[in-house]
Amino acid sequence: MKIVLIGAGSAQFGFGTLGDLFQSKKLVGSEICLVDIDAKALDHVYAVAKQFLETSKLPFTIKATTDRNEVLKDADVVVISIEVGKRFPLWDEDWTIPQQYGIHQVYGENGGPGGVFHALRITPVIVQICDDINRLCPSAWVFNYSNPMTAITTTVLRKYPDMKFVGMCHEIASLERYLPTILETPFENLSLRAAGLNHFSVLLEASFKDSKKDAYPSILEKAPAFFEKEPGYSDILSYVLKNKEILQTEGRTSRTLPKGMVSAKQWADRTLFKEILETYHLLPITSDSHVGEYISWAHEVSDHKGIKDFYTFYQMMLAHVEPKIELTVHERLVKILEGVVEDSMYEEPAVNILNGSLIQELPSWVAVEVPATVHASGLKGISFSNYPKGFAALLRNYCGVYDLTAEAVLTKKKEYVVQALLSNPIVSVYRNIPELVEVMIQRQNQWLGYLQ
Repeated sequence: MKIVLIGAGSAQFGFGTLGDLFQSKKLVGSEICLVDIDAKALDHVYAVAKQFLETSKLPFTIKATTDRNEVLKDADVVVISIEVGKRFPLWDEDWTIPQQYGIHQVYGENGGPGGVFHALRITPVIVQICDDINRLCPSAWVFNYSNPMTAITTTVLRKYPDMKFVGMCHEIASLERYLPTILETPFENLSLRAAGLNHFSVLLEASFKDSKKDAYPSILEKAPAFFEKEPGYSDILSYVLKNKEILQTEGRTSRTLPKGMVSAKQWADRTLFKEILETYHLLPITSDSHVGEYISWAHEVSDHKGIKDFYTFYQMMLAHVEPKIELTVHERLVKILEGVVEDSMYEEPAVNILNGSLIQELPSWVAVEVPATVHASGLKGISFSNYPKGFAALLRNYCGVYDLTAEAVLTKKKEYVVQALLSNPIVSVYRNIPELVEVMIQRQNQWLGYLQ
């Protein structure tokens, strides 16, 4: 199998993914090609990976290049994890400039105006990568880890509906992190299905495998007492500042907090989460910083301190983490690839793929996050014909934003950007939206100057 990793100069992505691949017995003999535009960072990852293979005597081959066209030909798998520009300065602009114009967005990364501008920067680059994939390896599996996930996946599949393009996100891991404690049962005893849009998804089905009983009533009964005391990022940041110890929390399937730690604030990181749980009787798989980006009333009830403290902690974590190659599984990519090799038909808990009719309450053209069975020929999404109407209405409220964002990227028309903001549930102002768009294009002209 020929596997191309685009964005591999990022040590966190490069080393993590290489460790995942190297530990697989079913992918032995694969050729792994590292690609990044940052030659210095790429050379470092390549040198470490080459030395690791030599020392470990593992049967993989590896090469590196700054020109993806050199290695895309006949690739079987392409994995994309990139960002454009300096991530946090641009994120700060995405978040704070719309706030200056009176828009109450809680995070500014993947939803709201900030999410639109983020998508407008990064999606054209990923579409260009997919142009090359379509030309050089049209049958390849393409896995994307970059955000904003739904905007990117919707846009790519609008241009290339037959491409095996799959969006991957680790937020689904929260179910494994919390539900065994809440339900007092091993995770292996739970059958779970969640679905929705990326970062805007809820648990829909839950049952105990041993007794076959519905587990959702127990979740609704027991989750409030658990999350009321569960430490949030304000607690974690306080711990880190006091103890000078960085805790690894992102994408973890187990709770990594110090034993006995209890939150100083009830429902930390989850005051919006609480309202969804109580009003819609559904368990979100993400916390306020993510789900709050898509709901018009989220600003009123979100844990803003928790969101701000997470943003601070996240930057600290990335600055202090020292990635290395470890023969352990960090992400679900390898399990999918092994499922493809074996045509295993196992059920993967969360992938982002074209809706079609998987969630009938949503438009066919939007990318949805659903479970899917894994086959050699492709992924078969699990359909939800009775998706809860109340939460589906919240999802539909945001779908028009994805439609207009995709059109803005593919047609390069600025008017679609204005319309995407005016249709956005987070936006409740009108008069200065065209000026906001002009300001963002001016500030980020290197990436947004294509909009005319």
